[in-house]
Amino acid sequence: MAAPSSRYLALAGPTASGKTASALAIARHAHTHWNLQVEIISVDSALVYRGMDIGTAKPTAEELATVPHHLIDIIDPRESYSAAQFARDAQQLIAGIQQRGHLPLLAGGTMLYFKALFEGLSELPEAEPALRSQLEQEAQRHGWPAMHARLTKIDPVTAARLAPNDSQRIGRALEVWHATGKPLSHWHAQGSDTGVAGLRPLALISLEPSERSWLHQRIAQRFDLMLEQGFLQEMQALRARGDLHPNLPSMRCVGYRQAWEGLDSGEDLSVWREKAIAATRQLAKRQLTWLRSMPWRQSVACDAEDALQQVLARTEAALKGQP
Repeated sequence: MAAPSSRYLALAGPTASGKTASALAIARHAHTHWNLQVEIISVDSALVYRGMDIGTAKPTAEELATVPHHLIDIIDPRESYSAAQFARDAQQLIAGIQQRGHLPLLAGGTMLYFKALFEGLSELPEAEPALRSQLEQEAQRHGWPAMHARLTKIDPVTAARLAPNDSQRIGRALEVWHATGKPLSHWHAQGSDTGVAGLRPLALISLEPSERSWLHQRIAQRFDLMLEQGFLQEMQALRARGDLHPNLPSMRCVGYRQAWEGLDSGEDLSVWREKAIAATRQLAKRQLTWLRSMPWRQSVACDAEDALQQVLARTEAALKGQP
């Protein structure tokens, strides 16, 4: 298969900013007005899991049938999926879509996935289960905020972009330090072995609210809708499988983690609902921080009345600027 070119589009934004609706609108508009077939590649670390539909706000079956989608429902919640795997898979998918004469549209909010594709990732050491177990035992004694404070001393660059309770990423960063004697940020600065370094899109369209309160309200409304749609029942079904546990990457997804912990402790739904909404707001804040560090992005105020028209105009301009 031929190597992929930069003739693809990227659509990013914080959670609940309207990425799914915008991506589908781009696909419909491209087909109707430009006679161009779009295929969407999901850039979302939660949508890869089968059986996790409601709490991830996964596109509906009707939406998935409208436009070809990729990297959705590809693994079981027992399994893990890394940014390096995403970069390799996305590279192959972009090349295949381009060979079909279609336009790849990468849409999502997992910023490490975008980083892996745009910049590449270095070859990191393999996970060491014994070392990870030791670190998790320490975290049980001292708490993840204390582990985050330790990380701040040895790798301030990585620590600055992680929440104090982000156990998965804090644990991995500490593991890399103990295994190699070098901070994770050092390895990320080494360049790529994913084969897709420097593959920037025609445009990175970024959905960013001008008023944070608008996004906060959307997050709360969306979580309440998830509850109405049966998120609690979905969570209970996942727990009832018997082969999942709260330390799996799938169960660390925002919303699922708070639901699992709430059901474990017997908390009232209203209590862990508030925790899940607060955690989602923190996720959105981190996503926006990453996006604003990309000076070449094209930002669109997702809370503007004409946001969708702006997205379509940016898309058309990017395509016209390409020979």
